[in-house]
Amino acid sequence: MGGLRLLAVALTCCWWPPGSQGKTLRGSFSSAAARDAHGQSIGHFEFHGDHALLCVRINDIAVAIGKEAKLYLFQAQEWLKLQESGHGYSCSEKLSKAQLTIAMNQTEHNLTVSQIPYPQTWHVFYADKYTCKEDNENSQVEDIPFEMMLLNPDAEGNPFDHFSAGESGLHEFFFLLVLVYFVIACIYAQSLWQAIKKGGPMHVVLKVLTTALLLQAGSAFANYIHFSSYSKDGIGVPFMGSLAEFFDIASQIQMLYLLLSLCMGWTIVRMKKSQSRPLQWDSTPASTGIAVFIVITQSILLLWEQLEDTSPHSHHSHHNLAGILLIVLRICLALSLGCGLYQIITVERSTLKREFYITFAKGCILWFLCHPGLACISIIFNDYQRDKVNYSIISKWSSARSPLQAMQRVVERTNVS
Repeated sequence: MGGLRLLAVALTCCWWPPGSQGKTLRGSFSSAAARDAHGQSIGHFEFHGDHALLCVRINDIAVAIGKEAKLYLFQAQEWLKLQESGHGYSCSEKLSKAQLTIAMNQTEHNLTVSQIPYPQTWHVFYADKYTCKEDNENSQVEDIPFEMMLLNPDAEGNPFDHFSAGESGLHEFFFLLVLVYFVIACIYAQSLWQAIKKGGPMHVVLKVLTTALLLQAGSAFANYIHFSSYSKDGIGVPFMGSLAEFFDIASQIQMLYLLLSLCMGWTIVRMKKSQSRPLQWDSTPASTGIAVFIVITQSILLLWEQLEDTSPHSHHSHHNLAGILLIVLRICLALSLGCGLYQIITVERSTLKREFYITFAKGCILWFLCHPGLACISIIFNDYQRDKVNYSIISKWSSARSPLQAMQRVVERTNVS
């Protein structure tokens, strides 16, 4: 198991996501990039309400005026129609269809995006007089550094909210989630510590479940720190967002390995000669290979999904090929592990282990099927609502419910005995 843990750490460390790019954007308006792509993509944001605001600041006014620099805002649906249209619009024709345009002739521009009946995603592009020219005239013109803030109205109607429509409420959600984990820790910490010190046949299981819960709590806390900072500056702490994903993936891998251990014929015992190896093999090398293969497969799919997902606060949305494969893998594992645990329960003589298996079997089915279920349900919602569904407390709580229930059962029986 130590080898698989190292594998999980190595795979996760190899993946260093760009983090939350935030809605305070800093960079440079580039004529070369705009010409190559027929418009430099700056970012996108889900505006809502009547007083949403786009604020952009530049320093080099002379260069911007000389290049006739402009920002073009497209509604996501209209931009998608342009991309999929078979009319073959030219570069200038596409830019002319922008819903909003800003001429960059001042140091600071404030554009109010109002009268939005429902939350909509807007794409922001930069272009200048060189964008639609075929030749390379003045291709080495100077870039224009900028800072852009994309803001939604807060509860009082003032444009101070850095969260897009799909991200609103995440700060409060993770605060409540951290509070829940804190309350759980206060309730179970003492009895859990006593059970671990006491030892027993389920001693190692307690350690594994505790580690999984600590990883989940660490993920929630890291997300809370990130969103707390994000709510103030629109950037957050990208490292903490990456750390939260690291903890979440590590927890999933650890729980998956434990489930495979229970169903592939391993026995949970306490052996004097190998105290450091919690899960002892009682099966063939073939089952070892199967368990290792499944764990590696899920690790790769999780990393693949995160690398392909470019949204700043995505959390296993399962809307790309890797996400679909993860759904299929989870459903297959839920069915196979459920059957395996049922067979173990019917032949297990130990009352403590049997009750543990029953509790854990119920939780693991929920744990495996909750994310796919929410991903399927989220399809019927609008784009700005899908992340909230996937981020919902049902999704996060299901990740902790399985180890928490099993741990509670083991702690109670261990302390009583």
